Amino acid sequence: MNASPLCALATVWPTGRAHINHMYFARSGLFDVVWISDPDSRHSRNLLTNASAAVTIFDSHQTWGRPDRGIQLFGTAGTVSGAAAREAERAYAARFPSYDPSDSYPIYRFRPREVKLFYERVLGGGTLVTARVTRDGLAWRRTEVWA
Repeated sequence: MNASPLCALATVWPTGRAHINHMYFARSGLFDVVWISDPDSRHSRNLLTNASAAVTIFDSHQTWGRPDRGIQLFGTAGTVSGAAAREAERAYAARFPSYDPSDSYPIYRFRPREVKLFYERVLGGGTLVTARVTRDGLAWRRTEVWA
């Protein structure tokens, strides 16, 4: 998840239309993704009516024909407060030292329920592993090979 400081967040409009946004993020805990955002942005407004979201993270410097890697996460997202916000702010500040929580936008957290991993150097070409996120880590669901 540290392959890039940017991720893509997919949300759903109230009408059911898909929306995607690129943003700077930090990881909090094992697989939570945290970010700051203007509450009036389309993705922030979408999360007010439908918390369903997906995130993808990958190194954009990968080369066609060579082993690739990345992660897709599926779950829910929204603003956080209290201890959860403080934890998210610490994670964000650790990744982006110039971040100042005192004059910033609200902090959001994405909590995945499922992940899809591809790491061709380790798993082999065209291999995707899907796992459920549990309190103890990952629980394997299935492996797909697209060779």
